[in-house]
Amino acid sequence: MKLSEIKSKLPLLSELTFLLPDGSAVPAHFHITEIGQVTKRFIDCGGTLRDEKSINFQLWEDGDYDHRLGAKKLLDIIQLSEKVLGLEDLEVEVEYQGDTIGKYGLEFTGEAFALTRTMTDCLAKEKCGIPDQKPRLKMSDLKVVAADGCSPNSGCC
Repeated sequence: MKLSEIKSKLPLLSELTFLLPDGSAVPAHFHITEIGQVTKRFIDCGGTLRDEKSINFQLWEDGDYDHRLGAKKLLDIIQLSEKVLGLEDLEVEVEYQGDTIGKYGLEFTGEAFALTRTMTDCLAKEKCGIPDQKPRLKMSDLKVVAADGCSPNSGCC
């Protein structure tokens, strides 16, 4: 979800809620402690130089139960961040503390923002020899195994 999409949803909300991937809500007393633009410059395993940029929100909650971050206040913080940092309209990723710091994508459910799971991936599969998908085998091409089990060089294992 891009920053502009988040900004367009915030005025529609009476309450600001973030949901974890398991469906449970981030405790209502959370704060967004950071908003920033992150630039990552790296070389993938195939030797290709890459640049990635994203907007990062850091969600944090602790024992401060008396304060709640509302949708209007978050919109004000985003607008200040755009002005001061010159933020681009990029995809937003969210950091949230679980067993360790988790990095999530973001979607809007119509009533809340949902943290979505992110996955690692090989960006140079063609250079690493990793096929796009598993090769398909025909069952008729497989060798028939003797009823008493496998034997060496039979191809059964």
